[in-house]
Amino acid sequence: MSEKVVVIYSGGMDSFTLLHKAIKEGKQVYALSFNYGQRHSKELHYAQKVCDELAIPHKIVDITAINQLLLGSSLTDDIEIPEGHYEEESMKSTVVPNRNMIMLSLAIGYAVSIHAVAVYYGAHGGDHAIYPDCRPEFIEKMNMVSQVANYEPVDIIAPFSHQNKIDILRTGLAMGLDYGKTWTCYNGRDRACGKCGSCQERLEAFAKNGMTDPLPYETV
Repeated sequence: MSEKVVVIYSGGMDSFTLLHKAIKEGKQVYALSFNYGQRHSKELHYAQKVCDELAIPHKIVDITAINQLLLGSSLTDDIEIPEGHYEEESMKSTVVPNRNMIMLSLAIGYAVSIHAVAVYYGAHGGDHAIYPDCRPEFIEKMNMVSQVANYEPVDIIAPFSHQNKIDILRTGLAMGLDYGKTWTCYNGRDRACGKCGSCQERLEAFAKNGMTDPLPYETV
């Protein structure tokens, strides 16, 4: 019998690629998504649709109650989403305090409860400049904690931690993945804005791979 793994699946490009990578590796995948009050909760609808098509177990967990503690992010508060590339200082407003530690902790607990051996997590190198909880040091330390936090050790697997979105897209395209089934924009409108850091990084990845993004954009 194949190993059970939990994949933290946002509905975006990186986790979409990671989900299919785990399936291709022969893992028995359990997808886990979080509603943390993000204004781009549209991504969760994309996640649900993909999991339905793949017929894999999928939980969307409502953790919006934590927002009374985690203040100051433009992804969850009434703060305008900044425009520009991730390398710009303004993008720090998109940091949700301790978000990934919380999500990983819940995913590890879920993994223990279903006897899964690992949690797959889509952090990548392009996130290092802005998001401390996507950096290799954080992943390494969380993995160490995950080995001792329960009677059953759970590995944290982050295969993209030293790759950028260009590399991740290239991996997915080689698998024949349809990225029209993903949502990346931090604004949850009908069309992607094309201006926020998330959109700009996505568009750059498609351009560098000589491809056109299948998503419709407001400004592209």
